[in-house]
Amino acid sequence: MAGLNTKSGVVYDARGLVEPDPEPPMTAEIDGDSAEIDATDLTTRKINLELKRIVYDEGVNNVTIVNPGSKHSLGVGILKRCNITFEGSPGWYACGLIDGPEVQINGRVGWALGENMMSGEVRVNGHASESAGASAHGGLLVIDGDASSRCAISLKGGDVVVAGDVGHFSAFMAQAGTMVVCGNAGANLGDSLYEAVIYVGGSIDSLGADAREEPMEASDVEALRDLLTEAGLEGDAENFRRVGSARSLYHWNAEAHQEY
Repeated sequence: MAGLNTKSGVVYDARGLVEPDPEPPMTAEIDGDSAEIDATDLTTRKINLELKRIVYDEGVNNVTIVNPGSKHSLGVGILKRCNITFEGSPGWYACGLIDGPEVQINGRVGWALGENMMSGEVRVNGHASESAGASAHGGLLVIDGDASSRCAISLKGGDVVVAGDVGHFSAFMAQAGTMVVCGNAGANLGDSLYEAVIYVGGSIDSLGADAREEPMEASDVEALRDLLTEAGLEGDAENFRRVGSARSLYHWNAEAHQEY
């Protein structure tokens, strides 16, 4: 069902929800294979429409977004290999649902950075708030500063590398993939952990239910060293600690009235 235009310029989608002015603003400055979007006077919707226009329609592969102003949900749903740079701090849910882009954020970032990312790379030259890398299926997320609580929650296959510390309940219910914490980890690390692996370079406040510290094997040291190199970080891989699952919560035992 196509959108319905009204005299006021408002467009309604097939669900009857209003979609005000669904056209890109056409304000990007394009120079060959590069473009710049000044987000100062643009709404989140307009920024994303313009980003998708120049990446998909204009074929531009290097995009810089200046003055993002901590607006939420920027750079979401880009399913193409390209380079995106944010000069400034996005808000919540930045770069979620991406599949392919390489993103550089020169600033801080709000909640749920890179949520459900499938592939590509996101690097933050600063700190990240809650739930960075939530449910990521693939790709690499690198945070040069600290990450708040629930970093890599429900991780499903991506790699999350934090140069600083992480907050409580990080890697909660992480199912696959790897989280590396070069600094310290907060309370309840890896609570209800499944097949994901956590490496911690500093101290651990406490482990969550069904998480346990395991020996660092030679294969762990090699894999960790490679991941730190890919992330552009330094660290003595031999001195990290490995956290894995004790696997006692893997299966539901109805007869024993097991509860979580």
